[in-house]
Amino acid sequence: MAEIRNYTMNFGPQHPAAHGVLRVILEMDGEVIGRCDPHIGLLHRATEKLAESKPFNQSIGYMDRLDYVSMMCNEHAYVLAIEKMLGIRPPLRAQYIRVLFDEITRILNHCLWLGAHALDVGAMTVFLYCFREREDLMDCYEAVSGARMHATYYRPGGVYRDLPEQMPQYIPTGRHSETETEQRNQDRSGSLLDFIEAFTERFPACVDEYETLLSDNRIWKQRTVDIGVIAPERAIALGFTGPMLRGSGVEWDLRKKQPYEVYDQMDFDIPIGTNGDCYDRYLCRVEEMRQSNRIIRQCIEWLRSNPGPVIIDDYKLIPPSRESMKGDMESLIHHFKLFTEGYFVPEGEAYAAIEHPKGEFGIYLISDGANKPYRCKIRAPGFAHLASLHEMCQGHMLADMVAIIGTQDIVFGEIDR
Repeated sequence: MAEIRNYTMNFGPQHPAAHGVLRVILEMDGEVIGRCDPHIGLLHRATEKLAESKPFNQSIGYMDRLDYVSMMCNEHAYVLAIEKMLGIRPPLRAQYIRVLFDEITRILNHCLWLGAHALDVGAMTVFLYCFREREDLMDCYEAVSGARMHATYYRPGGVYRDLPEQMPQYIPTGRHSETETEQRNQDRSGSLLDFIEAFTERFPACVDEYETLLSDNRIWKQRTVDIGVIAPERAIALGFTGPMLRGSGVEWDLRKKQPYEVYDQMDFDIPIGTNGDCYDRYLCRVEEMRQSNRIIRQCIEWLRSNPGPVIIDDYKLIPPSRESMKGDMESLIHHFKLFTEGYFVPEGEAYAAIEHPKGEFGIYLISDGANKPYRCKIRAPGFAHLASLHEMCQGHMLADMVAIIGTQDIVFGEIDR
């Protein structure tokens, strides 16, 4: 009989399932993991220090680059912290738009997570299905901000601009005939809200397709059921948040427990697991997509019937319109001061947290009365989840670690910062 040998081996950073920049040192007993030591820092960009070296308003776009799958949610926490310190509150319409785009971002995040997780485990089709829906939602990002990923759409006091009244249209090409192009433009003939509403009508059927491919698939269940089990008490002790915590059966969601913006006006449920394994966390995230769809529909209904301002009217904090800036000296001075110096935030400190797709994403700011933060600390949900890798992997096979890394839904932009 062959002798089982102990190995110390590297997993990543080149491994496709190591999410680009994770290096894990594994102590193996044959094919069973004895110890798992994650090494991070291969993507470190000193985001917090950079935020401390530039005016408050110039770091909003930097937040998009943290978790580059949940862009607007990162901005939201940063903007909320600044608003807390300035003592301002955005108009109600801006709050509804923020909630709308937070939930669009949640679906974007979960689609990428599901596609990549399934691909890591060996199911290829789901990846293509998920990206089909991501394309439509990326178009929504582009319609409001001009960028498909790094939007910089949220601003202290509201959002950059109101929702557009028309969507960009496809034009006939050699690849698509005029009839095909007309069909593709069917949902794009109205406003952005009409486009999003059409998406919410077909999206539940898309989630059903994901579940048809995976939920009762015996190979998927063999790879995820009873893998990476975390008990509820342990999940709390390890600092888990979001679907990682709810998958273990703990009903904790900041949108319900510490509501911000207009989440207290929304009707939705918090999905929770029972076993705390990879399969439960998968089911939680899939149900979250359905609940986000519900919230988006409620926002659309309210936004249709309630026009109004989307940002506060204070030229000390937000720039005047281009038109007034070109023709009015006072507006030109406001514009110049804002983009060179920014605004001065009163002395004090604030912590703002949101229910990010990956968990509790928080921004802690300290101001000394200057135009830039004295200290900026980012609470990234993935950092606490990655710290549990040894506990979740110990005693499992090497192949199970791929499923465990996938179920954590980690993105290194926020972990390494």
